[in-house]
Formats: sequence, C-alpha cells, structure tokens
Amino acid sequence: MHKPKFFITDVFTSRKYGGNPLATFIDCESLSSQEMQRIAREINFSETTFITSRQPQDGGYDVRIFTPRAEVEFAGHPTLGTAYVIREKLRLTTASEVVLNLRAGKIPVTFYEVSGQASRLWMRQMPPRFGKRLEAGTLARLLGLAASDIAPDFPVEEVSTGFPTLVVPLASLAALRRIKINRDEYFALANDAWAKIILAFSREAYEAGQHLSVRVFADFYGIPEDAATGSSNGALAAYLARHELFGAPNIDVTVGQGYEMGRPSDLALRTNNTKGEIEVSVGGSVVEVAEGVWG
Repeated sequence: MHKPKFFITDVFTSRKYGGNPLATFIDCESLSSQEMQRIAREINFSETTFITSRQPQDGGYDVRIFTPRAEVEFAGHPTLGTAYVIREKLRLTTASEVVLNLRAGKIPVTFYEVSGQASRLWMRQMPPRFGKRLEAGTLARLLGLAASDIAPDFPVEEVSTGFPTLVVPLASLAALRRIKINRDEYFALANDAWAKIILAFSREAYEAGQHLSVRVFADFYGIPEDAATGSSNGALAAYLARHELFGAPNIDVTVGQGYEMGRPSDLALRTNNTKGEIEVSVGGSVVEVAEGVWG
C-alpha cells in the first residue's frame, strides 16, 4: 500500500517554531475518515489536513480538516498552510490563487511574492454571520476574571466567517494575560452554544506594530488554547468592522496571538465594506519545518 506523505509547516509566523504548527497529508485517498481522525489525534496539533486528491475538482483542491477530536468545516491556519503545501511543495499549480474545497465552501488563498518567495498568503473568508449577544458577567466568570475586566463599550457577541466564535472584548492586556478558563463553566456554555470557540481580545498590543492582542480557547474541539487562529480572527475582523472599533467599517490591522504559549504569532486582518456586506480577509506567512512519510 502506498504510504501517505506529510509536511509540517508553521503558520502565521516568519520564524520557525513560532505561529501555529500544521501537519498536511497527501496521497491519502486510501485512508478512511476514522483513520484520518486517529492520525490527527496522534499528531495532536490543533488541526491536521488531508489533501484527498492531487487533481483539482471544480476549480479547487479537496481538503479535509481535523482537530484531535473532530472533523471541522473550516479553520484558518490549516487553510493557509495547506495552500502553501499545494503550491510551494507539491507544485500542483503556479497560479497566484489557490482555491481549497472545504466543507464550509470554496476558500481562495492569494499568494504575494517578494523576490520569487511567497511572503504572505491571504484567504478570503465566508460572509459574516452574527449570532447572540451574551451577558458580560457570565463570560467574566468563565474566563476567571472580574466583571470590570470586560470592556463595557462593546458587546460579547457570536460571529462566524466560517467557524462560529464568541468574541469577548477585554479592558486591558493584563486581563487577557490573567485568563484562567473555568472548564465547567466553559463546557456548560459550549454544549448548547452556536459558537463553541472563545476569542478574547484587548486593544493593547504585545509588540510595537501590532494593534490588538488575542487569546483563543477551543477545548470543545480538543484545543485548550490555540496559538494562531485564522478562523476566529476572521470573526474578530467582522466584529471590528461592524462595531467600528477603529472608527470606520474598513480595517487593516495586525493581531498578536500565542504569546502565553511561547509561540508568538502575527495575523493580518482586513475588511472591505464598500458593497454593503463586510468582506473579510486574513493574512499571514508560512514557514517550512519538516516532511516525511507516515507509517
């Protein structure tokens, strides 16, 4: 039997061992869904992707995404990392845009090059959907914070650009760093919620050049904390645009994430609201780490 090949990349970083690690498998047509899930659990990254055919289908490449606990419809850093593998490692295309066929739909990834090297990849996410607004005190208890740590001038709100996320505005970077998830409260909320991922953010940055700091928690999917979350930051971009946190519906900002985990990450967020609908793009760099044969 032909053994699948895999690539490991770090996404949303320009430095090896930063950002969010991703394992991407190719030549895996013989694997069942159950085997893919077991491999994802064995690797235990926040996500593992499987390119199920080298041949494009309907203008895109069929890709499946698994967390250690479940297959998911969409995730951000796996989208960028897998597109990078398709174009830069497998050389399946030389086009400046690579389309992934995900369960959530078709996601285009655009490559921008400097000196012939892919320097930044941008994915255009699904049109935003907005869900419930939640009471701030509930989230303060869940995050192990005081009610005063929740920023009072913007809502706690469910948002999705492909993966529903509960966006929680905090009053300071110090509050963001103090978060300690109450798992009982978290699962009580997540079990019945549309948005089972929590993104907390502060308008104070980790480093110069960044505009926001973020932490993301997704224990429902087997990810207690994530180092760089393109899907949830897409939801954040839509939230920032809708509520005009930067004074306008169009944003162009950089977010820091993963610092508490020792994996500093940089995510670029853009929105365009000129057509009456918020268009969200999330960008970042990809670094090659390793490759091999599974089994």
